[in-house]
Amino acid sequence: MPMAQKQTGRILRSLSGFYEVQTPEGMITCRGRGHLRKGTEIPLTGDMVEITVERGKGMVERILPRKNRFIRPAVANVDALVIFAANTNPVTEPFLIDRVAAIASGQEVPVYICVNKCDLDPATDLLRIYRNAGFYVIRASAETGEGVEELRSLLTGKLTAFTGNTGVGKSSMLNRLCPQLGLATGEVSEKLGRGRHTTRHVELYQLADDTFVADTPGFASFDTEQMDVLLKENLQYAFPDFENYLGKCQFHDCSHRAEPGCAVRAAAEEGAIEKTRYDSYLRLYEKSSQIKLWELK
Repeated sequence: MPMAQKQTGRILRSLSGFYEVQTPEGMITCRGRGHLRKGTEIPLTGDMVEITVERGKGMVERILPRKNRFIRPAVANVDALVIFAANTNPVTEPFLIDRVAAIASGQEVPVYICVNKCDLDPATDLLRIYRNAGFYVIRASAETGEGVEELRSLLTGKLTAFTGNTGVGKSSMLNRLCPQLGLATGEVSEKLGRGRHTTRHVELYQLADDTFVADTPGFASFDTEQMDVLLKENLQYAFPDFENYLGKCQFHDCSHRAEPGCAVRAAAEEGAIEKTRYDSYLRLYEKSSQIKLWELK
């Protein structure tokens, strides 16, 4: 009877309880061992795992330590996050960008913002808001190729997750970066301004030996309810445009909402902090205030 072979690899695709694991000996389709299927820690795309292979069948035995993990998109061990946005069909609500960026900041994951479809609309406001907020912003078009090589240079040597609202062009950009992928892309409804979900699971695509991109399902405003939430005390540090004003408020424990002598609120009122960014902070603070600490334990 052949002995079970032990290997280590990375999960490139997770779907319906099956995991495609890339190992030095090739791709192995695996199921999760019982304790993983029934436990609270389930394998995610991007996880490094130990597997056993017997008679051509694989079994995920153990998840190796993670550097990070996200609920939505459901991916682990991310080196950077690219948030896709557009100002036309569909128009991206800044709050969607701000919430995802705050969550990534909470896990110390660098964020890049790719403003796509600039051949259709220059998205001047989005570019200004996020450049002023201190983000690295790429002006791009998957249709014309604008910004593609700039984006490629940011991805090299990393595991990067593409995320953003449905229809904003994540899969189209991946096809530009790697035409042989031939990913399905969805038409956007002119009436509703929404795209069809062409990506229904998180999958890693290998663009080079050391470069992976996770294409993730798009989301709408209501989907952000499923995302992680930062503690309200930490939220201020997730907004890089607040940094110059922190510690300058009248009260050391200022929440930057209604307190007198708040330097952050004053900066927002003067236009030094973009209004949409400050409004997003207030919305996120309200959500964070509803967290019960005992629920996190």
